[in-house]
Amino acid sequence: MNGTNLTRLWPLANFRKATFRKLWLAVALAVWAGNVGLDRASAADKAETTAAAAASESRLRDTVTYLASDELEGRGVGTAGLDKAAEHLAEEFTNLGLKTDLFDGTPFQKFTLNLAAEMGPAEQNRLTLVGPKGETVLKLGTDFNPLAAGGSGAFEAPLVFAGYGIAADDLKQNGEAFKYDDYAGLDVKGKVVVVIRKEPQQKDAKSPFNGLQNTEHATFVRKIAVAADRGAAGLIIVNDGVEVATKRADDVKLLGDVLGKLAGLKESLAQAPADKQAAEASEIRKFAEQAAEIATRLAGAADQPLPFDQAGGESRTKLPVLFATRSAIDAVLKAAGLADLATVEQQIDEDLKPRSAEIPGFKAIGEANLVRKEVEVKNVIAVLEGEGPLADETIVVGAHYDHLGQGGMGSLAPWTSAIHNGADDNASGTATLVEVAHRLATSGQKPKRRIVFMAFTGEERGLLGSAHYVRNPRFALEKTIAMFNLDMVGRLKDEKLAVYGTGTAQEFEPLVDALAGKYGFTVSKHPGGFGPSDHSSFYGKKIPVLHLFTGTHPDYHRPSDDSDKLNIEGMRRITDMLVDVIQATDASEARPSYIDIKKVEGIQVADASAADRPYFGSMPAYPNPEKDGVLLEMVADGSPAAAAGIKGGDVLLQIGEKRVVTLEDFQAVLSGFKPGDKVKTKVRRGTETVEGETTLSRRPRP
Repeated sequence: MNGTNLTRLWPLANFRKATFRKLWLAVALAVWAGNVGLDRASAADKAETTAAAAASESRLRDTVTYLASDELEGRGVGTAGLDKAAEHLAEEFTNLGLKTDLFDGTPFQKFTLNLAAEMGPAEQNRLTLVGPKGETVLKLGTDFNPLAAGGSGAFEAPLVFAGYGIAADDLKQNGEAFKYDDYAGLDVKGKVVVVIRKEPQQKDAKSPFNGLQNTEHATFVRKIAVAADRGAAGLIIVNDGVEVATKRADDVKLLGDVLGKLAGLKESLAQAPADKQAAEASEIRKFAEQAAEIATRLAGAADQPLPFDQAGGESRTKLPVLFATRSAIDAVLKAAGLADLATVEQQIDEDLKPRSAEIPGFKAIGEANLVRKEVEVKNVIAVLEGEGPLADETIVVGAHYDHLGQGGMGSLAPWTSAIHNGADDNASGTATLVEVAHRLATSGQKPKRRIVFMAFTGEERGLLGSAHYVRNPRFALEKTIAMFNLDMVGRLKDEKLAVYGTGTAQEFEPLVDALAGKYGFTVSKHPGGFGPSDHSSFYGKKIPVLHLFTGTHPDYHRPSDDSDKLNIEGMRRITDMLVDVIQATDASEARPSYIDIKKVEGIQVADASAADRPYFGSMPAYPNPEKDGVLLEMVADGSPAAAAGIKGGDVLLQIGEKRVVTLEDFQAVLSGFKPGDKVKTKVRRGTETVEGETTLSRRPRP
């Protein structure tokens, strides 16, 4: 999701190249128009009749509403809802007469994914705090939870308090180097360490901890790594005061939104025809239950233990990590004669001096038990066979159908355990994929080339489904001439449509320009083929790509991304345009002319904290196959990574003074720097270790 500024390729001043592009477009469109018997240049080219357009929108609405329904449980990896979605798509493709017996007689390309973890038996996830006057047994789910970011193991050891659990020697205060170390002078080897979540001075714009934004030191992965490096026997994390206050404010706002929605539904129920009242009543029950759940949370304590799976993903630590309530730890601190957490936070905020201490007379007895499991997932693939001498060439049309399930990692509402229906992301793209398949399969015309429709899984976990396909292609990649991708196409607003990959083939930009005008879209063109969706996997194999996207919004990766907020008419016109793109590409005797652009395109997310993150200019492998570093699939030309001498295929081992082992490490370490920081790098290239130095730049705008 990064990028570099590149000059426009194939300029119009180059007469021969420009002429060729116009000729290709004119011939392709003319041949296609002749094939389907339509005059696309006429005023009647508003596409289909009113009846046909209405039928198309009805199909789109039905598909996207089902995919984004609660029945499908947010289409999270490992849920029955994701399997239901796959079966539904297979049925849709089969009913269109497409070829679906591709993998052992099915349309399912199956593979396994590692789920982050599942909690083991309750009796093996326990925590007791023992002091001079007795013991307090904490209740699982109420007073504490183990965290999936940690490891499995039992402990019985003295308790120590290590503030925020930070050891930072890379900070700056008033332009000068500043060091903050909660572990200074504190022996934690063989002991259970208690730390506060996040970092000091969260509301101070001048804080050396990156002002109002977080540094890498606020992350779970960094706190866990620091404690493990110092030999801790276990780690207990508690909420910081700011997080607790923020959670309550978020719940108040969410309750207002839900009550507003509920009022609107009750009004519509009174006006609904009899055949629609059951559906309206079901929606009312859904929102009423959600309102009751939020109200219950607000009536109770805002300080709740973090859910098991909401502290990050891949972890290779053996250190048991638990998350406890502030009240449980405050009771221990008070009994030991120490300041409570609120006082400690206030004191550290005032002078940025650690308040770490032994907790005399207290020990922790506990255990964390994590079961890491694999789950079978599947891409859903169907084929419309071509006819003629080019029938062995392939055009891919794709969209991912997975989403976030109940939330957790990836959710932008991390405190909310609720179904993330993912109507825009990416039920909208999947429904449009099915509609494109319907249009082409029922057109009465055989394409010249094989057209393969792919519904990918695992995109939200790192483009895993498309990465699996290109490593295990059903149809030869060297004969795959183009890939067209749909991801979040349901929120068309002010006719703004983003098209990525316009520079990946010589012919794509003029084709997009012509069709955008035809359908009334205001298109923003992004030339690079690498970016935050499944088209990247294909472009990495030197296949030209186009990716259609209508933009992020406040409901992105939140439970509120529901189907009633989609622009169905916009989805229908995007379908119209993509069908034209596919048929024009198929009509040409020549395949699109691939252009190598190592730019990584980004998207703007409604997340202010992302605005000033530094840019490194690489694309890590998903999943990361390395055990001691991060494999970089690609390095962008002119990027900071390239300036350090790093190349695609290198394994990143270190940035600055920080080791990089997992993808989470990479993200956490990078977030600890600012644009303009000069950093050292270390990578493994084959059997050699290559060191370099570079200056991080500001993250480019898309």
